[in-house]
Amino acid sequence: MKLDRPAPHHDRQPPPGDGEPPVLELTRVSKTYPGEPPLQALRDVDLTLERGEMLAIVGPSGSGKSTLLHIMGTLDWATSGTVRITGLDVAHLTDHQLSALRARRIGFLFQQFFLAEHRSALDNVADGLLYAGRPRSERLLRAQVALERVGLGDRLHALAGKLSGGQKQRVALARALIGEPDIILAEEPTGALDSATGANVMALLQDLHDSGATIIVITHDRNLADSLPRQIEILDGRVVARNPPP
Repeated sequence: MKLDRPAPHHDRQPPPGDGEPPVLELTRVSKTYPGEPPLQALRDVDLTLERGEMLAIVGPSGSGKSTLLHIMGTLDWATSGTVRITGLDVAHLTDHQLSALRARRIGFLFQQFFLAEHRSALDNVADGLLYAGRPRSERLLRAQVALERVGLGDRLHALAGKLSGGQKQRVALARALIGEPDIILAEEPTGALDSATGANVMALLQDLHDSGATIIVITHDRNLADSLPRQIEILDGRVVARNPPP
């Protein structure tokens, strides 16, 4: 589905410099959905994430977490404000450039998994590179490596529909990391799992973080958020608390 872009703004891209730009930078980002009355889902959100950080975004249902995830992942557009990924203002990118940026820079781990249940774990993970322009042989090889990394090297050819919930989550995680993205966005990664399986998935995310991945976990679970090194709390579309403060 093609999303309607807001009117482009004309601020200049930051000049190149010696320092590496933040992996993600949101400046006064707001999102309003049309209606009677309009729904303001986000209000002037500022957020900067450096490479290798691990961040929790916590808040109750309806607080704006999912909207924020979609905007950070370039799946939706901010009504106002600026979103930069590795220094690139996404409002200045063409649809083709944006698709390429998403394929190279961002990995998604959704609560619903979004797996093709009548296809193998290997094919599901290889699909994570469909829009990256890689030949099928390379996609399959990298999918095997990703599945082995999450402990499913013995389930490559199992149909996704025959896997347990925890195994499905690990397949989805392998698909998220197959392109070696700058950012992994994880939406309620333990929400559909029992406590033991959820702990295993978080241990995998922690291992990825320890190896240098930048990870954002969106959750309503405050205990999970408190276990991560940095968190922000969002309520009614606003950031109301930061730990540690910026």
